[in-house]
Amino acid sequence: MSTESSLQAIRGMNDILPGEIAYWQYLESNARTLFSEYGYQEMRVPVVEHTGLFKRSIGELTDIVEKEMYTFVDRSGDSLTLRPEATAGLVRAMISNGMLHNQRHKVWSTGPMFRHERPQKGRYRQFYQIDVEAFGFAGPDLDAELILMTSRLWQRLGIQRLTLNINSLGTPQSRQIYRDKLRDYFRQYVSQLDEDSVRRLDGNPMRILDTKNPAMKELVENAPLITDYLDPDSAAHFKLLQQHLDAVGVKYVVNPRLVRGLDYYSRTVFEWVTTELGSQDAVCSGGRYDGLIEQLGGESTPAMGWALGEERIIGLMQVQGVQVAAAAPAIYVVLAGERAEAAGFGLTEKLRDMVLGIAIETNCGGGSFKTQLKRADKSGARYAVVIGDSEVDQQVAGIKSLRNDEPQIQVAWTELAAELQRRLN
Repeated sequence: MSTESSLQAIRGMNDILPGEIAYWQYLESNARTLFSEYGYQEMRVPVVEHTGLFKRSIGELTDIVEKEMYTFVDRSGDSLTLRPEATAGLVRAMISNGMLHNQRHKVWSTGPMFRHERPQKGRYRQFYQIDVEAFGFAGPDLDAELILMTSRLWQRLGIQRLTLNINSLGTPQSRQIYRDKLRDYFRQYVSQLDEDSVRRLDGNPMRILDTKNPAMKELVENAPLITDYLDPDSAAHFKLLQQHLDAVGVKYVVNPRLVRGLDYYSRTVFEWVTTELGSQDAVCSGGRYDGLIEQLGGESTPAMGWALGEERIIGLMQVQGVQVAAAAPAIYVVLAGERAEAAGFGLTEKLRDMVLGIAIETNCGGGSFKTQLKRADKSGARYAVVIGDSEVDQQVAGIKSLRNDEPQIQVAWTELAAELQRRLN
């Protein structure tokens, strides 16, 4: 590239600037606290995995694997892929680290995912997810807990007007019966199917239900319902889940068309949707995947999880007017003069030792007294600590309120930490 001005981020991969980061930190800190309260531990896994992992877990006939993965061959000749979702990598980590033998785990993770999609609002090529998974729990009580966590997170974030859709996909055996019924149904109307649907008809006709083609809307709406083909155990599991949600007052809609876009799901699936973000209506989705771990070579282990898109949650918070204050120091130290700058840096470090947990920003880059006070005000700090050369001689500092009508006072250096602590508490 010839000039610096021609440097641009890759299409669909966005910079998150300091002025925007407050919402991200607010979302992630609330989530981290909530997960800890429920007994979930953080886990981190690589961004890159072997391509075969995603083909085996997500499904070769899904849009993700067929069209959207960032896949490349490395110098060793291995086919690697930037993770398009988090669950497969977390399952792989559980298996490869021997964590599933007679054990149960509740974990969460966060980070970037990658899909080569057409970028639009709420749908990007690099996007961030918060992912929660539980391994070794077979009952609907765990399903309910995971859904309740999401409901509580919306409350803490101040988000309203979300709709919870739930459904059951049954066992692989009952789902195969349903697939056969779907295949028979769609074959009657093969001339009305689009190219993608024709291709999926033999492999996995359930993917046809995910179509966004408006010309097929009526055809899909009249297709057989999966809830009519549930095995007795799955039907009982689903009924108990609803009883758990009813008991705590979480409202939901049973949506028999909700099948989710990944092949590994079984039994419970759910999705939180909104009408306030345009076409990208799903903000959090998940479900049970009891057969995936065994499918990938591990011990048979029940499991369930969900993921939320951080960009969509933040977009929804902004649309709904949730206010999040940007991070700001509590104190801004103004250092006017050469001797004040030298002595002030040492004094400020002592303050950081004594006034623990309070953010203190020190003026850097010089500037007049007036200029530094403007910087202090712009920083959002509550107080400016003012030190000039004369204050160094007297071993005192001025404390000036930047947000309230309080008189400026002078305090001895030995009393400065205690006075600031008193004012800030």
